[in-house]
Amino acid sequence: MAKQNNKARTGAGTLRIIGGIWRGRKLGFPEVEGLRPTSDRTRETVFNWLQPHIGASRCLDLFAGSGALGFEAASRGAAEVVLVENDRQAFLKLKQNAEALQAANCHIENTSAEQAIGVLDKSFDIVFVDPPYQADLWTKTAFALLSHKLLNDGAMIYLEYPAKHDLPDLPSAWYLLKEKKAGDVKYCLFEFHAGEDA
Repeated sequence: MAKQNNKARTGAGTLRIIGGIWRGRKLGFPEVEGLRPTSDRTRETVFNWLQPHIGASRCLDLFAGSGALGFEAASRGAAEVVLVENDRQAFLKLKQNAEALQAANCHIENTSAEQAIGVLDKSFDIVFVDPPYQADLWTKTAFALLSHKLLNDGAMIYLEYPAKHDLPDLPSAWYLLKEKKAGDVKYCLFEFHAGEDA
């Protein structure tokens, strides 16, 4: 999800898919509080990390916002992507963008991440956890993913949080693989090892 702090914005923005079958396609997104589309540079790094794992994967984008991460994953070969977005305006734009892309492999849910975790009946290979910073949902979300058994063994989890913060409290079964800083944002990639203590 880069921050939208500019009060002079016109109420909308655009992002560009940077790889895969929809490379170069531009998508609009509404200005919604807490919505921070992940920058092109950061997405390029993250998807370089994820490239060996994306093909035929099942992905979950829990705080989809603009859809930058979920649509990028779908573009690069994910078999299925579930995008969860609580804000109605952002959800409707995600639906519109999915229709424009003819993204049959993308399923968009208008609900909170917490509610989605409680009802999803499938497990995932890649999960994006990039909540609105002010909500401080990293730890709660991480442990909910474990308790509801939504992570396949070896699942990759992408986490983004403010650089000025310490790494959130996370399950011990999540192993840090990669970590990088871009401006005021830190982003990390973890691997889930099933069968180990949470």
